[in-house]
Amino acid sequence: MIDMVNDIERVLISEEELQERIKELGEQISRDYVGKDLVLISVLKGSVILMADLMRAITIPCKIDFLATSLYKDETVPTGEVRFTKDLDKPIAGSDVLIVEDILDSGKTLSFVEDTLLVRNPASIKICTLLDKPERRQVDISPDYVGFTVPDVFVIGYGLDFAQYYRNLPYIGVIKPEAVDRIKGRK
Repeated sequence: MIDMVNDIERVLISEEELQERIKELGEQISRDYVGKDLVLISVLKGSVILMADLMRAITIPCKIDFLATSLYKDETVPTGEVRFTKDLDKPIAGSDVLIVEDILDSGKTLSFVEDTLLVRNPASIKICTLLDKPERRQVDISPDYVGFTVPDVFVIGYGLDFAQYYRNLPYIGVIKPEAVDRIKGRK
């Protein structure tokens, strides 16, 4: 059974901290992209909440699109294989692309996404990630906009999940190991 309150070991980033930082990111992005053809590309599913809040914090015209990848298989460690499960709906050639991601961890997913989008001839590609775990990086990739740098713990909430649960928490929390074991079916 999922217990949205008691499965949380601790709150890492509060709802208030998230909203304040996203407002700041929106202001910075708005300044950086004045006069450009900005397309925000949300990497589903984890970044959907960030995307909604961030696009409302951006004060210049922008378009949005979505893509989905698969790397995690209901585990707390990556499988190592990245694939698209949903591609973009519109071409991005000539546009200034900002990839919106929930977390930059190993970098494999974002590297795959960035490399795939580069061949579609955008004017530019940059990355905005809510959370950055630089100590876990396995490929050479750096975000252009970072909400928060976090330690190497498994985080949930604000779009981030474990086994598709906890995305609707309004904060970033650390899940208890016993909750992970219970959900995986181990006692």
